[in-house]
Formats: sequence, C-alpha cells, structure tokens
Amino acid sequence: METKYIFVTGGVVSSLGKGIISSSLACLLKARGYRVTIQKFDPYINIDPGTLNPYEHGECYVTVDGHEADLDLGHYERFTDIKTTRANNVTTGKVYQSVIEKERRGDYLGKTVQIVPHITDEIKRDVKRLGNTGNFDFIITEIGGTVGDIESLPYLESVRQLRWELGDNSLCIHLTYVPYIAAAKELKTKPTQHSVKLLQEAGIQPDILVLRTEKHIPTEMRRKIAQFCNVAPDAVIQSVDVNSIYKVPVKMHEQHLDEIVLRKTGVAIEGEPHMKPWLDFLDKMERATETVTIGLVGKYVELQDAYKSISEALFHAATYADRKLNLIYIHSEKLDEKNVEEKLSGLDGVIIAPGFGQRGIEGKFVALKWCREHDVPTFGICLGMQCMVIEFARNVLGYADANSTEMDSRTTHNVIDLMEEQKSISNLGGTMRLGAYDCVLRPGSRAAEAYGATEISERHRHRFEFNEDYRKQFEDAGMKCVGENPASHLVEVVEIPEKRWYIGTQYHPEYSSTVLSPNPIFRSFINAAIDYSATKENKKK
Repeated sequence: METKYIFVTGGVVSSLGKGIISSSLACLLKARGYRVTIQKFDPYINIDPGTLNPYEHGECYVTVDGHEADLDLGHYERFTDIKTTRANNVTTGKVYQSVIEKERRGDYLGKTVQIVPHITDEIKRDVKRLGNTGNFDFIITEIGGTVGDIESLPYLESVRQLRWELGDNSLCIHLTYVPYIAAAKELKTKPTQHSVKLLQEAGIQPDILVLRTEKHIPTEMRRKIAQFCNVAPDAVIQSVDVNSIYKVPVKMHEQHLDEIVLRKTGVAIEGEPHMKPWLDFLDKMERATETVTIGLVGKYVELQDAYKSISEALFHAATYADRKLNLIYIHSEKLDEKNVEEKLSGLDGVIIAPGFGQRGIEGKFVALKWCREHDVPTFGICLGMQCMVIEFARNVLGYADANSTEMDSRTTHNVIDLMEEQKSISNLGGTMRLGAYDCVLRPGSRAAEAYGATEISERHRHRFEFNEDYRKQFEDAGMKCVGENPASHLVEVVEIPEKRWYIGTQYHPEYSSTVLSPNPIFRSFINAAIDYSATKENKKK
C-alpha cells in the first residue's frame, strides 16, 4: 500500500503529550501488523539537543546511529520496539543549516532564498524522506510546540502543502486541552475552539481531535466541540489522565483512534490489534503489591525528565519482577559523609546517574564508597561507571588524587581520560562517542550472566574513557574489566564480583529498554535489589 502520513499538532499549552499520543497510535497500528515509524520536528534553532542543558530540554536521547535527539524519541521506541535514527528527528537549526549550505554551494542558482518555498520545501523533503525508503506503511510526524508559536509557522505551512499534495494519504490529528475550572466546577471548551481556529487560519483542517483533560468530557460537550471545529463527532476523542502512560494505547483503542485513522486513510479495517503482550505487561503492573525501592543519585533530580529513560527502564524491569517501583531521587550536591547513611540505608539498590562536569560529583563518590562498603546493589551508568572507577582508585588503590581529566586535567592518576582520537577536537558537537557499539563480555561475569550472552550492542554518549594503563591494577585489586569494545579494546563494563551486584557500564543500557523488551542488565539489577531487600527483612526477623 502507499505510505500514509499522519501529522500530530498541539494547541493551547505545551506538554500535553503529543509524543505519548503519537507513540500510542504507532503502538496500535504496529499491533495490527503495519510497518510504522514516528518522527519529531522541533522548532528550536539548535542543530540537535546535544548541547542543551537538561534543565532546558530534559533528557537527550541517543539513536542507534549516533544522533542526539529529543526525549520523545525514547517514548517512540519504548512503545513500539522500533529503532529510530537521525532521520526521525529534525530541528529548525538542521533545516536552516541544510538550506544555507545549499545556498553557499549555489544550488539555488542565484535565486533569493526564502522561507517559502525553500525552507518549507526542505521540511517537506525531511517529512517524506522515510516514506521514500518504501519501508513503512504509516509515518507519524509530530510537530513540536503549539499552534500559534511563531517558530512553528514554517512547519504548519509545510503540513498545509503536504495535505494537498498527499490527499487521502494524509490526515491531521490535533491534540488540545479542555481545562476544568475548579471554582466554577466546569469544563471549558473555548481554548480548544480557539486552538482549532488558529490551525484553520494556517490552512489546516484537523481530521481528528484528541482532548486532554483531567475530567471525563460528556458526549454532548464533545458534540459541541465537533460542531464548532468542523470535525466529525466520532473523531472527537478524549484523553483523560491515567496513572500510567502505558495505559494510553488501550484507552485510545477503546475510543477507536486506530480504526478512525485507518478509515480516513482508506485502509480496510480487519480484526483487532494484537495487544496481548502489552495487556500482560499492564496486568503485571496492576497486580504488583510488593515494592522495590531504588535511589537515583544525580545532579538534575529537580527535573526528573533528565533521567527519563533510566526511570522507565527501572519501571519496566520492576514490573516484570512483579514489583512496584519506588524511585527516590537523591541530589548528589547535597550528599556527604554526614548524611549518606540516612539517605541510602533504606534503599534496596542505588543508581549512580550519568552526566557531565564537576558539579555534584563528590556526592557520587560518597554514595559509591558507602554502597561498596555496605554491599548494596549498585549500578553506575556512563559518568556513574567512571565515578565507580575513581572512587575505587582513591579508596582501594590508595591514589588519593585519582580523577578524570574532565574534572582535573592535572591529576597524577588519570584513571579516566579523554579518548586519544578526541584530544585534537575542540568543537563540543564533535567530541562524543555516540550511538551503538559492540561489546564483548567476559564469560562467567555477572554482566554476561545478566545478558545471557557474551556479545552485545549498546548505545553510547560520552567523551572520556577508562585509562587502559591502569587495567591490571584494578583487576588485581578486585574490580574486573569484564566488557570491552572488540575493535578498540576500550573498557565498557566493570564489576566487583565479590559484591552482591556492583556493576558500571560506560554505555547507556536505558536507551534500549522497551515495554515488551526490558533491558537485561536492568532486570538483573532489580532482581539483585529484590534479593537484598529479602535479606534485610530476614535479618529483622
């Protein structure tokens, strides 16, 4: 069949959940056997989120081909098990960069380069690039921001043009907000009406409205919205708040979102989506009564989206272990030797979070020393793994000034150092090891046991590495280098076998954890935390 294009726009306010609605629809279409992918168009001028502070934009997600992307791509993958690439995330900065490079090369033959048609044509090419591969039946395109934003205008104009060019092979889903005014005890439809009006002024008539709301919207009110917005009454559906984002696909299917999309794009509706594995996951989630308590030690804990993939990977693993996840965020800047016992003693396991820079790092060392000495299951990711190495060097090997050259360029024991090939690169956008790399695990190691394999592939996002010159000293003292890249021999995984579970990974396993395929090392960590919790309970008895 011809590729169908679905555009998802948003109005009234940001953070309504366009990414979750897009992911939920993709989940349902994929469960019907269709080949689906999702792409995100972000209206900011940064080339990608790689240089953005997490406080600005939350987590930076990394695709298998090494693209630093919007965190919504994490939702796309977690809901669908598809692997996204750089083609799935486009920013205004990338669009303008491409157009300007073409102008400098003379591709436009001396013409005046303008928003219309040159910028809009570039956007349209990016929208259709995935469709041109012939690999997909449906391409869902999420337009970032809200209707009415000046930054979004070129994207909306591009969507308007594509709707005419693609005809019945495209449709627009508009996500909007129906607020509940507590003082009046009323739901209000006017913000939705105004949002749709703005979209219509841009030349786009939505085919489907999804109404975000805290309260159930009566049928009569949905009919009123349909009438005022020129949308069929059965194509106005509500997205009432639920206690888990993973329930949204089920709620959307109950209101026939997938069927409406198929009907409006001229695709025959056959049977029901195969959702049994997804429903089994939700059943496990609902049935869990016991809790596993994990502490996440990091410096961005005020903004939990900074660790979105980690929290979701922990949730997946806990659910499959029949546990509710109690995730406690611990600010590493506020952690010291005086309060570490109070902060960590009640936990079943501890995650030392990734990040960049000096701020908050001493608190991570304090946490690691306490966890290592008290034999608490501990998982270090990226910088967290590097902190494991530094803490071990300081307190076991006796190198008091051991450090990463990222934090102290003059340290005499640079147990973590910049990769050799990166030392001559000054541009921050080019100094990263990004994307999926192979890793060979030592047979018999706890990491290999977790994966059930000795050859794996995981995604990276870092500049600094374990210093190979110190490998033998660490091995002899009890910290084993059990995973390495087969091509470069860079150390990827360290562990202390004598401990219950003490593992650090240079890579980011959280990026590859999905609802239907939770990451194995997270499952192993959660199981170790559950066993440790049981040991503590037995001691109390």
